[in-house]
Amino acid sequence: MTEALLTEIDHVAVAVRDLEAAIAYYADTFGATVAHRERIDSDGVEEALLKVADSYIQLLTPTSETSPVAKYLEKKGEGLHHVGYRVADCAAALQSVKDHGGRVIDEQPRPGSRGTTVAFVHPKGAFGTLIELVEE
Repeated sequence: MTEALLTEIDHVAVAVRDLEAAIAYYADTFGATVAHRERIDSDGVEEALLKVADSYIQLLTPTSETSPVAKYLEKKGEGLHHVGYRVADCAAALQSVKDHGGRVIDEQPRPGSRGTTVAFVHPKGAFGTLIELVEE
């Protein structure tokens, strides 16, 4: 049996057009507060992380028309964008995806928000779900 590489759910990402409205909705409806907010220019997004137990809801909005999230919103509209799973070793988890014939977006782990190391797995090789591997 293979050792489990996914240790917990890090976040569920939701693509939104209006970040402030989405933050207000979660605050007013559920009492959720922003635990972390960051603009990630390399990905062309701004995020707001809402803490839920040991995980987050990640609200994402594009900061440029060419970002993957802008393209996603244009094609599919607002909604679930990806699931982030925590891993102890992002490089090892990414290599496991490759070793098992999976398609990857990132060939190597790279810096993510809040000081993490991340890599994305293509949804076409993961039953239609965009997966982010997150190493804290």
